[in-house]
Amino acid sequence: MSGTWDELIQDIKSRLDIVDVVSQQVVLKKRGNSYWGLCPFHKDKNPSFCVTPSMGIYKCFSCGEGGDAIKFIMKTKNQEFREVIEDLAEQFGLEIPHTHKSEGSTRELKEQMLNATAIASEIYHDFLLRNKTDNAQMALDYLAKRGIGSDIIKKFHLGVAPKSYSTLYDELRKDFSNDVLEKAGLILKSEKGGYIDRFRGRLIIPIRNENGEFVAFGARALESGQSPKYINSSDSLIYNKSKILYGLDTAKDAIKSEDAVVLMEGYFDVISSQAHGIENCVASCGTALTPDHVRLLSRYTKSRRIYLSFDTDGAGQKATVKGASVIKEVFAGLGNIKQFDESYLPISSSAERYACEIRVIAPPEGKDPDEFVRSVGADAYKMYMSKAPLYIDFQINSILKQKDNYKTPQEKAQYISTIIPVLAEIQNKVIRSEYVEMVAQSLGIESSVIKSELRSYDNANIPQVERIVKNVTKSNSVSQKAQKFLLSVFLVPDNHFSFSELSEMMSKVIFDDEILIIVKSTIDKLICTVNNVKELIEHLYTEFVENPDAQAVLPELIEHAQAYKGLDKEEFRNAINETIAKINQCKHVEEVKHIKKIYKGIDDDDPEALKIQIQLRDKIKNKRQKSEMN
Repeated sequence: MSGTWDELIQDIKSRLDIVDVVSQQVVLKKRGNSYWGLCPFHKDKNPSFCVTPSMGIYKCFSCGEGGDAIKFIMKTKNQEFREVIEDLAEQFGLEIPHTHKSEGSTRELKEQMLNATAIASEIYHDFLLRNKTDNAQMALDYLAKRGIGSDIIKKFHLGVAPKSYSTLYDELRKDFSNDVLEKAGLILKSEKGGYIDRFRGRLIIPIRNENGEFVAFGARALESGQSPKYINSSDSLIYNKSKILYGLDTAKDAIKSEDAVVLMEGYFDVISSQAHGIENCVASCGTALTPDHVRLLSRYTKSRRIYLSFDTDGAGQKATVKGASVIKEVFAGLGNIKQFDESYLPISSSAERYACEIRVIAPPEGKDPDEFVRSVGADAYKMYMSKAPLYIDFQINSILKQKDNYKTPQEKAQYISTIIPVLAEIQNKVIRSEYVEMVAQSLGIESSVIKSELRSYDNANIPQVERIVKNVTKSNSVSQKAQKFLLSVFLVPDNHFSFSELSEMMSKVIFDDEILIIVKSTIDKLICTVNNVKELIEHLYTEFVENPDAQAVLPELIEHAQAYKGLDKEEFRNAINETIAKINQCKHVEEVKHIKKIYKGIDDDDPEALKIQIQLRDKIKNKRQKSEMN
């Protein structure tokens, strides 16, 4: 247990993996010893955001944003340092020192909401299993028609909400305040005053986050005429439907082992599929697929092989197109989306070449996954899954199926314009040519026509080079750069010199930048207590949590430190001495400029002019002597 606030912070930092932290917001791809992705802090089209696990830091080489895991959480979640530490302490099961506990904090409210939601789930589940309510049998009969028995009911913790207005509220109000229950989405204010249950007379589908905590509910109508068909929990402190996928808590191990995930539309698609052995499937919770959903899934499948398995009706087709568009947007800049099959390559070799792989499962029977699995069987579904086409093939085939609907020349021209953008996405020229020939043959037109349209489309859509304004420091003087390079020697991994030896080498150096003076004095204070560079960096970020200007300098110093890697001890010493000499030289030049400025402002008849002239002559003489010595 951490005894003090500082010890708690260091305990939390020792448990954080920066790759895991950043991966929750950014899709990362490993290159060498680092991970790269699109920067979340500016409109990044090419991966310029680098995560270095060995140093525990991130750095964007376009906008300049950088920091450690805690700063990343603060920036992406818009939280204060204290809030982040409290949340992480709860996540890791660490106790916050009594002196720093916040009364009525958000963390405590969140904990109560989770407890209330978990108990509500147990109550609903018990009502169904024990047939305790007037509509429990109706719910059991409905589930039986879907092939869902007691084992599946228990696995997914399904339940039923009675028709009465306050059964759940009357039970939960004994242990929880109205505020907690309302914020958890379990009760509503009644028009007549007081509170009533939010979910009444419906089949209850508990929603769990990836850690298995109950956070929300989906509630399906049981009686004919009951509207709407589904009621879903609203977003709350513990539930964000844009970031949670239904079934992920039970699917994540299968997604990892199969290195693939199947995205479905509805709760029962997932329930039926997982119950019949298709365990790597998930669904969004009453909302369209979002970038956060895709980033979440990318943490569980290395190859990012994503199968879209939506309904085959018009709405399902639109969901497929939109879902694929979101996936491509998330992975843009990390490499090409897989656009053709390579059966001659090993899967692992092929996977490394692509940012992701999108396939579409569309059984010809026209059934949704739930209905198909129940009526045709899981084995048949798995067969279609094994032969699922890449998304680009699905697109082209879907368009070609409509060719007979276009009769006139104008209609045909419009029709061809719909397939050109799809072909234009194919980066490989040989493969693109093959697709052009196939499409031309299918449509009964010359391939040269399609090629001409493609050239026009490509020319009209040449990506413009985006001008990125880099985040630079307030001063770019030679002296300041040299001072930063000198300070960075403390942050060189596998250093030839101890912290105390480095401090001694630069003991006579005078830093003149206000921020660098603060950084240097803080380093001097910390080197007595830390054992290595990583610890020093972690402590520096903590020390400067209330000083963003000082914290902003740290990524730059860490970057400069890379310049010293690979030098032997003597080369390293010489590099330090040369940097110190550069700083002293710059200081000397500034002093000469200062004296010249004063001299110009003095009347030649003034007795002070002679004194200043002598000082200037001596300064210039000293400078020449030092230059000759060097």
